[in-house]
Amino acid sequence: MPGIHARYSPSHAAVWGTCTASVRAEENIPETDSEYAAEGTLAHAIAELKLCSRFGLLPADVCKSRLDMLRADPLYQKEMEEYTDIYADEIMKVCCAFPEKPYVIVEKRLDMGHIVPDCFGTADCIVLYGTILHIFDFKYGKGVSVSAENNPQLRLYALGAIGEYSVFGKIKTVFMNIIQPRIDNICSACMPAEELTAWGDKFGRRVKASIAAGGEFVPGEHCRFCKAKAKCRARAEMLLSAEEQKAREDRGEMLTDEEIGEVLLRAQLLAGWVKGLEEYVYDKLLRGEPVPHWKLVEGRSVRAISDINGAFAALEAAGYGSELLYERKPLGLTALEKLCGRKKLTELIGNYITKPSGKPTLVPESDKRKAFSQTRIAEMFKDN
Repeated sequence: MPGIHARYSPSHAAVWGTCTASVRAEENIPETDSEYAAEGTLAHAIAELKLCSRFGLLPADVCKSRLDMLRADPLYQKEMEEYTDIYADEIMKVCCAFPEKPYVIVEKRLDMGHIVPDCFGTADCIVLYGTILHIFDFKYGKGVSVSAENNPQLRLYALGAIGEYSVFGKIKTVFMNIIQPRIDNICSACMPAEELTAWGDKFGRRVKASIAAGGEFVPGEHCRFCKAKAKCRARAEMLLSAEEQKAREDRGEMLTDEEIGEVLLRAQLLAGWVKGLEEYVYDKLLRGEPVPHWKLVEGRSVRAISDINGAFAALEAAGYGSELLYERKPLGLTALEKLCGRKKLTELIGNYITKPSGKPTLVPESDKRKAFSQTRIAEMFKDN
């Protein structure tokens, strides 16, 4: 129901599933609205109506009128059409692979309270065919690539769908799909339903036991998604704690590669933590709430022309020709995609678009991307 939020939301399970005290820590921290989140909500609404239209879940005229209303939203961008089409196309591909039309459910609220109390949420799309279940999650963001592997949000939705639809027959195989079209991230994970149920039982017992004991603060990479990250003492102590001192003769005068790797991991976490602290203090001061040792001052500003038409008219009247006042330069790929749409642009100038290999990028070992081979590195830098 609109306006009602689960205490243990599946979309936040990566946080509270590990740090069970986080929900309690976040209770009195208000939600912050952002334009990015509003864009995502709008894109989801467009995607929902496109699926309803394709699968005949709503009358065509109803879908059209509602889509027209959404396209009149100030946050609407033409590129949303292509990205939502990619989402709908991927689901259509899965459905067309079945010998008969599957059962498709869009924007379905699911209850996972049998796993964790007060746990419910809305799955973007569910596809059922015989003993096979597909869960689809549409991610419009492009900041963080989301994996379908070991994804607690998708697993909880899948368990909710099994509980909801098992009356129609035994579900044996579950596919969990992420569609994140703005960064070309389309991925899937598959699990036997029995294995998924066993995971849910174990996950639920651990979380409920920890909650009953008051919850446990467990800091880690998931902290970046927690609203309480700036004030969390456990995270601060983890990041600031010094390793046990050892005798200099045991450690040596120079850091080992092992120690350098560990220090860099901690430094990256510290950098993210410091940024979160800065945002927290900045917002407090903007609201007029003092924070010891800090204040807001006027930052650097940039001069600007208040009336471009009037200013240029004055310059032309003074004898400066328009050819001197304007410069012509080509649009970049991102701007062209917004103008034409990625699919149309590819049709028109695809032969002129190249995508060279990216340069080696330093990431933690936990990153899911495949490591650069030394052969490829040598080839990239052979001329240097």
